[in-house]
Amino acid sequence: MNHESRAPLRRQILTVAGVGAGIVALIALLTSGSDFGTLLSIFSTRFLGIFIEAVPFLLLGTFVSGLIEAFLTAEDIARVVPRNRVLATVVGTFMGFTFPVCECGVVPVVRRLYSKGLPLSVGVTFLLAAPVINPIVLASTAAAFGIGEVLIGRIIITIIVAFSIGLVFAVAARPQEVLRSAHLPVAPVMGGSGELPVMPLLSASPPRKSLPAGLRDAVSLAGDEFFEMGRYLIIGSMLAAAMQTFISQEFLLALGRGPIISVIAMQGLAFLLSVCSTVDSFLALAFAGTFTTGSVLAFLTFGPMVDIKSMLMFLGVFRRRIVLYLILLPLLMTLLIGIWINLNLAL
Repeated sequence: MNHESRAPLRRQILTVAGVGAGIVALIALLTSGSDFGTLLSIFSTRFLGIFIEAVPFLLLGTFVSGLIEAFLTAEDIARVVPRNRVLATVVGTFMGFTFPVCECGVVPVVRRLYSKGLPLSVGVTFLLAAPVINPIVLASTAAAFGIGEVLIGRIIITIIVAFSIGLVFAVAARPQEVLRSAHLPVAPVMGGSGELPVMPLLSASPPRKSLPAGLRDAVSLAGDEFFEMGRYLIIGSMLAAAMQTFISQEFLLALGRGPIISVIAMQGLAFLLSVCSTVDSFLALAFAGTFTTGSVLAFLTFGPMVDIKSMLMFLGVFRRRIVLYLILLPLLMTLLIGIWINLNLAL
């Protein structure tokens, strides 16, 4: 490894170490000497819990990303994704069945697909929908709540929110205004009115590389991607653990009965806890008896779309202003839907 390749890694290590040192210093400043060790232990336990839960899915996502880079071309994706804006966004909504990854693994997959020419709106829709609309998460939700209103509501709300936001990006955004320059496709093919730039997904033709060579390249690329995206996961896990350490969950739970404030509280809890979407149903089940139905559904839909760690991972793909939109739009839509559900159930 030469000096130029070591420099970015050194900066990443220094950034992660700096954030960690800052959080530890904050714990020290906000506590007396007798409580410092206890709070540091709580912080460490929660950080490891979040990180260990998420890292297998980041590994899965980066490996899928490596396979995409090794075996797929822009022409492959163009054959599969429809040119029509609405139909292409529908494809993005259900791509989680092709790439069943959670919110930790979906970001590197989207990033790689964008570099291959995936239409902007399809990637945004996939990014928001896939953490819920995939067989693993749907099975865990059914195991926790059964096949009923929570499972069906989670599916419908996720599809509505992801599809609507994807259409906004299809109509009102251009890739060069949304994506960081490193993830722009080299030569997107522009469609006509009502059509998208066309881009690729799955190949019907055999890959250009042999399977052993492609797998070697995929593993190598996955390793590079894992270390690059892992810094966002580490920093996000640290921030989530710090918020869990300093903000009392009892305070949030006390807000759980109002039709409006309960939704806001559960959205805040989802963002704060940063629980992986494959297991968040079992945590939500613990709140089902004390929180409103709308707030539980807001927890199960907003949390997989946006939490602390995924927000920081978004920064590796999108421009900062766009990351703000990707937080606020799902927040407001799930808030309004959750309140509407609560008010209608109260009638």
